[in-house]
Amino acid sequence: MPLVRFDMLKGRSPETIKAILQITHEVMVAAFEVPERDRYQIVHQHEPYEMVVEDTGLGIPRTDQVVVISLVSRVRTVHQLEQFYESLARRLSEAGLVDKNDLMVNVSFNHDQGWSFGQGKAQFLDGSL
Repeated sequence: MPLVRFDMLKGRSPETIKAILQITHEVMVAAFEVPERDRYQIVHQHEPYEMVVEDTGLGIPRTDQVVVISLVSRVRTVHQLEQFYESLARRLSEAGLVDKNDLMVNVSFNHDQGWSFGQGKAQFLDGSL
Protein backbone atom coordinates (compact mmCIF):
# COMPACT_ATOMS: atom_id res chain seq x y z
CA MET A 1 0.00 0.00 0.00
CA PRO A 2 -0.19 2.35 -1.86
CA LEU A 3 -1.38 0.38 -4.85
CA VAL A 4 0.17 1.91 -7.99
CA ARG A 5 -1.10 1.35 -11.52
CA PHE A 6 0.87 2.42 -14.58
CA ASP A 7 -0.91 2.89 -17.90
CA MET A 8 1.22 3.36 -21.01
CA LEU A 9 1.30 2.51 -24.68
CA LYS A 10 2.93 -0.75 -25.71
CA GLY A 11 6.50 -0.58 -26.92
CA ARG A 12 8.77 0.20 -23.99
CA SER A 13 11.49 -2.29 -23.13
CA PRO A 14 11.24 -4.40 -19.96
CA GLU A 15 14.32 -2.56 -18.61
CA THR A 16 12.67 0.83 -19.15
CA ILE A 17 9.47 -0.29 -17.45
CA LYS A 18 11.41 -1.72 -14.49
CA ALA A 19 13.31 1.57 -14.16
CA ILE A 20 10.06 3.59 -14.17
CA LEU A 21 8.65 1.33 -11.45
CA GLN A 22 11.84 1.49 -9.37
CA ILE A 23 12.06 5.29 -9.43
CA THR A 24 8.36 5.60 -8.64
CA HIS A 25 8.81 3.29 -5.66
CA GLU A 26 11.86 5.16 -4.37
CA VAL A 27 10.04 8.49 -4.60
CA MET A 28 6.95 7.06 -2.90
CA VAL A 29 9.00 5.61 -0.01
CA ALA A 30 10.67 8.99 0.53
CA ALA A 31 7.58 11.19 0.14
CA PHE A 32 5.03 9.00 1.93
CA GLU A 33 7.40 7.38 4.44
CA VAL A 34 6.16 3.87 3.68
CA PRO A 35 8.26 0.74 4.33
CA GLU A 36 10.65 -0.35 1.56
CA ARG A 37 8.76 -3.63 0.99
CA ASP A 38 5.41 -1.84 0.81
CA ARG A 39 5.37 -2.28 -2.95
CA TYR A 40 2.30 -3.03 -5.06
CA GLN A 41 2.72 -2.01 -8.70
CA ILE A 42 0.78 -3.10 -11.77
CA VAL A 43 1.60 -2.16 -15.38
CA HIS A 44 -1.04 -2.05 -18.10
CA GLN A 45 0.16 -1.59 -21.66
CA HIS A 46 -2.28 -0.39 -24.27
CA GLU A 47 -2.68 -0.08 -28.01
CA PRO A 48 -2.53 3.56 -29.21
CA TYR A 49 -6.29 3.69 -29.79
CA GLU A 50 -6.95 2.64 -26.17
CA MET A 51 -5.52 5.75 -24.49
CA VAL A 52 -6.49 9.39 -24.94
CA VAL A 53 -4.61 11.69 -22.55
CA GLU A 54 -5.09 15.36 -23.27
CA ASP A 55 -4.09 18.43 -21.26
CA THR A 56 -7.26 19.80 -19.60
CA GLY A 57 -6.70 23.03 -21.50
CA LEU A 58 -3.30 23.68 -19.85
CA GLY A 59 -1.35 23.60 -23.11
CA ILE A 60 0.75 20.60 -22.06
CA PRO A 61 2.10 18.87 -25.18
CA ARG A 62 1.81 15.08 -24.98
CA THR A 63 3.55 12.39 -27.01
CA ASP A 64 3.07 8.67 -27.49
CA GLN A 65 5.36 8.20 -24.46
CA VAL A 66 2.70 9.42 -22.01
CA VAL A 67 2.41 7.54 -18.71
CA VAL A 68 -0.59 7.75 -16.40
CA ILE A 69 0.13 6.73 -12.82
CA SER A 70 -2.85 6.06 -10.56
CA LEU A 71 -2.37 5.48 -6.84
CA VAL A 72 -4.79 4.29 -4.19
CA SER A 73 -3.47 5.23 -0.77
CA ARG A 74 -4.23 6.21 2.77
CA VAL A 75 -4.74 9.96 3.07
CA ARG A 76 -1.54 11.98 2.54
CA THR A 77 -0.76 15.60 3.39
CA VAL A 78 -0.62 18.31 0.75
CA HIS A 79 3.13 18.61 1.41
CA GLN A 80 3.66 14.87 0.87
CA LEU A 81 1.68 14.95 -2.38
CA GLU A 82 3.49 18.00 -3.73
CA GLN A 83 6.83 16.42 -2.84
CA PHE A 84 5.79 13.18 -4.54
CA TYR A 85 4.59 14.87 -7.76
CA GLU A 86 7.65 17.12 -8.08
CA SER A 87 10.25 14.50 -7.22
CA LEU A 88 8.66 11.86 -9.44
CA ALA A 89 8.49 14.15 -12.48
CA ARG A 90 12.04 15.37 -11.93
CA ARG A 91 13.60 11.93 -11.40
CA LEU A 92 11.81 10.24 -14.31
CA SER A 93 12.74 13.14 -16.59
CA GLU A 94 16.38 13.27 -15.44
CA ALA A 95 16.67 9.52 -16.06
CA GLY A 96 15.36 10.00 -19.61
CA LEU A 97 12.42 7.71 -18.91
CA VAL A 98 9.36 10.00 -18.99
CA ASP A 99 9.26 13.65 -20.01
CA LYS A 100 7.52 15.90 -17.45
CA ASN A 101 4.88 16.74 -20.08
CA ASP A 102 4.12 13.05 -20.56
CA LEU A 103 3.49 12.29 -16.87
CA MET A 104 0.00 12.38 -15.40
CA VAL A 105 -0.58 11.28 -11.79
CA ASN A 106 -3.85 10.65 -9.98
CA VAL A 107 -4.03 9.82 -6.27
CA SER A 108 -7.22 8.44 -4.74
CA PHE A 109 -7.59 8.00 -0.99
CA ASN A 110 -9.21 5.25 0.99
CA HIS A 111 -9.27 4.19 4.63
CA ASP A 112 -7.88 1.27 6.59
CA GLN A 113 -11.03 -0.83 6.13
CA GLY A 114 -10.45 -0.68 2.37
CA TRP A 115 -7.39 -2.99 2.44
CA SER A 116 -6.84 -6.72 2.64
CA PHE A 117 -3.31 -7.88 1.79
CA GLY A 118 -4.28 -11.54 1.66
CA GLN A 119 -5.57 -14.47 3.68
CA GLY A 120 -9.05 -12.94 3.79
CA LYS A 121 -8.03 -10.60 6.59
CA ALA A 122 -8.23 -6.85 7.15
CA GLN A 123 -4.66 -6.42 8.45
CA PHE A 124 -5.00 -2.70 9.24
CA LEU A 125 -8.11 -3.43 11.29
CA ASP A 126 -7.00 -6.58 13.11
CA GLY A 127 -3.71 -5.08 14.32
CA SER A 128 -1.41 -7.04 12.01
CA LEU A 129 -0.21 -3.74 10.49
